[in-house]
Amino acid sequence: MFQREESQYPKARKSGRYTREQAKKIAVAATASCVLLVLFLVIVLIIQFVKVGVANAERRKLEQESERLEQLIKDGDKTLQYYQTEDGLYRLAFKHGWSSKH
Repeated sequence: MFQREESQYPKARKSGRYTREQAKKIAVAATASCVLLVLFLVIVLIIQFVKVGVANAERRKLEQESERLEQLIKDGDKTLQYYQTEDGLYRLAFKHGWSSKH
C-alpha cells in the first residue's frame, strides 16, 4: 500500500556521517531556525522598548499631577490659616451675606 522508493530518502552511511544532501538540508533548516529566533527576539525587544516608553510617560504624568496636588495643598494651607484669623473670618462672613451691625 505505502511503498517508498529507496532513492527518495537517502540513508546515512554506516559510519554515521550524513550525505551532502542531508547535510545541506540540515544546514538550511538550522539557518532558517536561527533567523526565526533572531526575528522573534527582535520583536520582543521592540515590544519591551515600547512598554518602557509608555511607563516612563505615565510616570512623568503622575509626577506632574503629584506636584500640582502638592501645590494645591500648600495653597489650601495658606487659605486655611488666613480664614482662621479674625480678619479672614470677618471677610468670609461678609462674603456669605452677614453684615456688621454695631
